[in-house]
Amino acid sequence: MSTSSKSWLKEHFSDIYVKQAHQEGYVSRAAYKLLEINKKDALIEPGMRIVDLGAAPGGWSQVASQLVGPSGEVFALDLLPMDPLPGVTYLQGDFNEQSVLDALLEKLEGEPVDMVISDMAPNMSGLRAVDQPRSMNLVELAWDLAQQILRPDGHFLVKVFQGEGADIFGLNLRKSFNSVKWRKPKSSRSRSREVYVLGKGFKE
Repeated sequence: MSTSSKSWLKEHFSDIYVKQAHQEGYVSRAAYKLLEINKKDALIEPGMRIVDLGAAPGGWSQVASQLVGPSGEVFALDLLPMDPLPGVTYLQGDFNEQSVLDALLEKLEGEPVDMVISDMAPNMSGLRAVDQPRSMNLVELAWDLAQQILRPDGHFLVKVFQGEGADIFGLNLRKSFNSVKWRKPKSSRSRSREVYVLGKGFKE
């Protein structure tokens, strides 16, 4: 095992949020990012329908399902397999492919959703010139889908890595939402360039 791998494992298992997730039954520490943002911005309510993009291993879907309750629905998509979670309908595949998109639309039964959330990230190479365009491509794909399925006045929450294209994306999003905010949860590692852009009140 490389030195960097050992360092990452040491950091991971000493991470307070990793320990807390294990104790509280969350499948990943990412759950706390959504919990923090939701607490601050009061996004998710019982009965809502939510689509979670890049969902595996399911931290955000798990939180969303708990918050929408039995009267709500969570639809999760990812390229990777994901263990079943209560209240979550999972579709494995690339939502950019028409067959996967059609399967999602069929599950939605032609009805719009209240919120689209995305914690997607590309496989990082460590080269910013490569990683940043890849991450922004995922952001744009998530936004393209959100525009197709969001109801008027719905919300959109997406992970963005600070760098080229991020600020412009945030500015452009203001044309489509009543408000756009940037969030950096405490549970997001401080050395990470990840931030979250939140669009509230979709203007169809």
